[in-house]
Amino acid sequence: PGLCRRSCCCAGRGAGWEMAVRVREAQPQDSPDIVRMVRELAEYEKFPDQPILTAEGLIQDGFTEGPYYKCLVAEVPPERACRGHTIVGYAMYFFSYAAWKGRTIYLEDLYVMEEFRGHGIGSKFLAKVAEIASQNKCSRLDFVVLNVNKPSIDFYLAKGAVNLTESEGWHLFRFDEAQLAQLAGGPGQTCPPK
Repeated sequence: PGLCRRSCCCAGRGAGWEMAVRVREAQPQDSPDIVRMVRELAEYEKFPDQPILTAEGLIQDGFTEGPYYKCLVAEVPPERACRGHTIVGYAMYFFSYAAWKGRTIYLEDLYVMEEFRGHGIGSKFLAKVAEIASQNKCSRLDFVVLNVNKPSIDFYLAKGAVNLTESEGWHLFRFDEAQLAQLAGGPGQTCPPK
């Protein structure tokens, strides 16, 4: 990570190229690139079959009234494109609420294409999400990192993040769609034994 493939236009860039990277709010037309990078991240995390997201779904869920998420993208000029892409990273987040602390922000994903890692783009994303959190009077920024993603764990720890699994013993749980339907009284619901 952080090294550039020689076949990319980003290879051989000189000092100061990072200034050409622009972090901005995602637009609907960025959705195909965001979906591409969501799949790249899933591949990296060894879950290539998990993403079912489409560009149309992203537009419906994020670029209409009452969006379910917000997203930032990192964009480079065309002369710095890599593998034909000028959108080289994304940070997806949403606002949440904590009973103990009030307003919070949740960072769903922060991803930078491999060829652009190690050059401050992740730090730019994190700083922008922190700025948004501060502007919205959020008390904290929450996120999860896969336990095998050591580079990301090291990145967040170096920025001052606290590993709550170690420090407070929190565990992340999930109900998938089938379990939600069951809990909601849909097909297959079972009552606990008496």
